Amino acid sequence: MKRFILSLALVIPFIASAQSHHEFGLSAGAANYYGDLQNKLYPNYGFKPMGGLMYKYFFNPNLGIRFGASYSNVTAADSLSDIAVKKARNLRFASNIFEVHGGFELNLFRVEKERTKFSPYIFGGLALFHFNPYTDGMRGEKVYLRPLATEGQNLPVYPDRKEYKLTNIAFPIGGGLKVFVGKTFFITAEAGFRYTNTDYLDDVSKSYVNLDVLKAYKGQQSVDLSFRGDEINNVFPGNEQVSNNPSSIRNQQYPDYKYQRGDSKANDWYYFTNVTVTVYLDAFGNVKKYWQATCPAFRRN
Repeated sequence: MKRFILSLALVIPFIASAQSHHEFGLSAGAANYYGDLQNKLYPNYGFKPMGGLMYKYFFNPNLGIRFGASYSNVTAADSLSDIAVKKARNLRFASNIFEVHGGFELNLFRVEKERTKFSPYIFGGLALFHFNPYTDGMRGEKVYLRPLATEGQNLPVYPDRKEYKLTNIAFPIGGGLKVFVGKTFFITAEAGFRYTNTDYLDDVSKSYVNLDVLKAYKGQQSVDLSFRGDEINNVFPGNEQVSNNPSSIRNQQYPDYKYQRGDSKANDWYYFTNVTVTVYLDAFGNVKKYWQATCPAFRRN
């Protein structure tokens, strides 16, 4: 407790020592994902548009808090991988992501209207996001994957596999460069990474379940979309197939329960690379006065 009080005593003068300000703005850029279907942080494919709203309040020219909301889409496909076993798995997915987040932002230089006009910065915080992975079905239709329990989630045969939540938390971290344009606007270029609290952003995490069990509980569509190697020629070698015994169930190359489907030791990430434009305001309640004093188009004669 003494340490906390001492830290607070040191921080309060720092926060109160300079003029505070507000920022409101819009973000636009690209989103991508890192996980079981994508093992490259910045691949040359898979980027989708993102957009969002941003609010920041700076206690002083260095330290502030930020809140935002964004909407984006992420996607990946095994067919684009350079790993043979993933190509043979042949899965693909996409998901819309809606996120709200809050956190701290630290300017490495003191950014002020009359002095320093640019600064690199870093940020970190907490986010709440909603996702719902889907893929294309055997006839090209859109199919949401969670109800199919592709890894045996919520099946009584696999009590250790629970259905994953579609709303979860993530931990945003990142940084960028901001430039103060005139006395009115900030323009920032930013890269932000979200480490999520789930390994099912792509509906892939653990090992395969038994083909017959999956069909009995969830139907043929679940079998078809949990392993899609039978849609291509480069399937698993014969000694890695489920069994040599005849079966009336399609998808003969479906791997056995002992074969790993994903990497359950690492959760999924998604990330944004974006540009944000915000309007600088000294304080609430003085918007008209501020614009008249700061922007030439609004100045009185």
